[in-house]
Amino acid sequence: MAENGTDCEQRRLGMAKEQHNGSFTDSSFLNEKKRRDREERQSIVLWRKPFITLQYFFLETLINLKEWSLKLWYRRGMVGSLLLLLSVLTVAYYIEGEHQQYVQYVEKKFLWCAYWVGLGILSSVGLGTGLHTFLLYLGPHIASVTLAAYECNSVNFPEPPYPDEIICPDEEAVEGSISLWMIISKVRLEACMWGAGTAIGELPPYFMARAARLSGAEPDDEEYEEFEEMLEHAQTAQDFASRAKLAVQNLVQKVGFLGILACASIPNPLFDLAGITCGHFLVPFWTFFGATLIGKAIIKMHIQKLFVIITFSKHIVEQMVSLIGAVPSIGPSLQKPFQEYLEAQRKKLHHKTDAGAPQVRIIPE
Repeated sequence: MAENGTDCEQRRLGMAKEQHNGSFTDSSFLNEKKRRDREERQSIVLWRKPFITLQYFFLETLINLKEWSLKLWYRRGMVGSLLLLLSVLTVAYYIEGEHQQYVQYVEKKFLWCAYWVGLGILSSVGLGTGLHTFLLYLGPHIASVTLAAYECNSVNFPEPPYPDEIICPDEEAVEGSISLWMIISKVRLEACMWGAGTAIGELPPYFMARAARLSGAEPDDEEYEEFEEMLEHAQTAQDFASRAKLAVQNLVQKVGFLGILACASIPNPLFDLAGITCGHFLVPFWTFFGATLIGKAIIKMHIQKLFVIITFSKHIVEQMVSLIGAVPSIGPSLQKPFQEYLEAQRKKLHHKTDAGAPQVRIIPE
């Protein structure tokens, strides 16, 4: 009986070893298969395999059209209402009448908002260039409005030509009548639209990670691969960048809406990781997008506006020019161009044409 017991024990250990080896082999086989599938997907491009690429393209297009058609059919009431509203708006746009002044006002505001939303999307997506449109467009615009408001003692810039050109109004204003809140209100629309655009630009990483999690397939995306690798080596991460990314991931995963809101409300270069995290853990769309929209378009945008407005307020600019002049040796030579530029802008703000219409452009080219 002792021999039988020993044989049974050896047989059990052998089966456990085989099972362990089998799982190890299966894991290696799956990893190898994933690698080969990824290489095969990357090789399917138009200039290498044009016929297969076009075949997959048309098949995917047909599948998407079928899915979209079914979704539209299930929501045919909403679709019909939107088409009716669009028809009424089209008729109102082309028919002459007294309502055209309101139509033109709405059209102008719509195009103005669309312009800043587009710049916000470009700032988040970047088109692979890292383009930050706040530094290139919105920041200089807020700075121009701030400088003009303090010089004119008013924010009642005539329209048109504002915002392409900023000119002082004709009426006299009391010195020191400009407040911080007046300038914030003047640039609130474009700033919030830009912030909303940045929130929209954060959606592609979210949808990519969500689709990958639901389908069970690994997307060919470097950020998602980096995220998966970070999850695998989360406990052994030592460098600051890895710990910061892990902190963002933990905050979003554990706190939820408030965690996403906190990450979106501050200048955060790692927010793409928050979008990937929310998609990977199947966070509801409106939870992610709602928190992102509130954080970027309201909270973060007001912080950035305040920083620019305070930096370019009249007394701060004058102090900066004075400090430049205090630099030994080269200070006066550096101070002179700044003083000449500011003086030229002041003259342009109060410049009048022969017809009496003010003409000025203070936004630097």
